[in-house]
Amino acid sequence: MATKTSPDSTDPIVPPKVRKPSTKAATAPATPDIKPITPMGWMHTARFLTTAAELFHLPALDVPEIAFVGRSNAGKSTCINTLTQQKQLAFASKKPGRTQHINLFALGKQGVTDAVLADLPGYGYAAVPKQDKLRWQKVMANYLVTRENLKGIVLLCDPRLGMTELDEVLLEVIRPRVEEGLNFLVLLTKSDKLTRSEGAKALSIAKLQAGGGQAKLFSALKKQGVEDLAQLMWDWTHTDD
Repeated sequence: MATKTSPDSTDPIVPPKVRKPSTKAATAPATPDIKPITPMGWMHTARFLTTAAELFHLPALDVPEIAFVGRSNAGKSTCINTLTQQKQLAFASKKPGRTQHINLFALGKQGVTDAVLADLPGYGYAAVPKQDKLRWQKVMANYLVTRENLKGIVLLCDPRLGMTELDEVLLEVIRPRVEEGLNFLVLLTKSDKLTRSEGAKALSIAKLQAGGGQAKLFSALKKQGVEDLAQLMWDWTHTDD
């Protein structure tokens, strides 16, 4: 039968082992390095949202919208495709002026829409029947005047032709909203066709005609002004008034 050990036993008492605190600082688990999106990267997220032949078919949106307008041969589709780095996002008809819809493209990472580009039909092409011209002039004017989430307008213009009568009519339509703070840009496309002095002169004239808006040179062929335009689109849609 086992006997109890007396308190005054000479057997050594072994203390329990105690883990010493580490002198190394605790480190958090490694996380992936998430880089902020650039304006050009943001533009590359563009994807088709919807198309509408009439204003009442457009969805009511609460995100900033930027409209691209201009004559049928001003290079609007090419500009949008170059800006978004996508070859066929904006459809360019083989017969200028035949596209008779407002096309919306959503922007935003991971499928979350934080802004929208609106591609409005080109105007001024002679082959389009007069009644279609008048109808679309009315639709476009109503859109530019009444679209509540419209944050900015980009008017594309071939600097070799200058502002046409229809361009000037459009300027008069949007002038009240521009004076109230709507962002506005005259974008001189096909600037690679101009010499440096011709480009400077066209830009100076466009700034005067913009009436409080901005003016920039742009060339899809030479990628001139593409990053500046992307930055401006970002600023328009991500800067609080």
